[in-house]
Amino acid sequence: MTENQQQPITPEAPKVEPVTKDARTYGMLCHLVAFAGFIIPFGNLIGPLIIWLLKKEEFPFVNDQGKESLNFQISMTIYAIISAILIVVVLGIFLLIAIVIFEIVMIIIASIKANEGVSYRYPLTIRFLK
Repeated sequence: MTENQQQPITPEAPKVEPVTKDARTYGMLCHLVAFAGFIIPFGNLIGPLIIWLLKKEEFPFVNDQGKESLNFQISMTIYAIISAILIVVVLGIFLLIAIVIFEIVMIIIASIKANEGVSYRYPLTIRFLK
């Protein structure tokens, strides 16, 4: 290059802070405690809500994953209620079984990703909390 020509400017990648082990652990717990919903009514909402409220200020990753977990659990609860209503027309029982299997698989995947420090996004989720 000659002296009159300038070097092309390349934008710097945004600085991403590494996710600490504690943040990954609490992020994973935000997803895993949703299994409480299979034992305690609305435990799938209460568990992630408690962890999110306690740790969201301390860890940005937990804030993100807690909201994601809550959005997914609220969505699954709505889908389950609709399926329960549709049991009257027989279609609902199949939907309810599919929702439970889907929820279990997605919670496991999200927990693994959160433990790896990856910000996971659930499919079929209504974003109530942004």
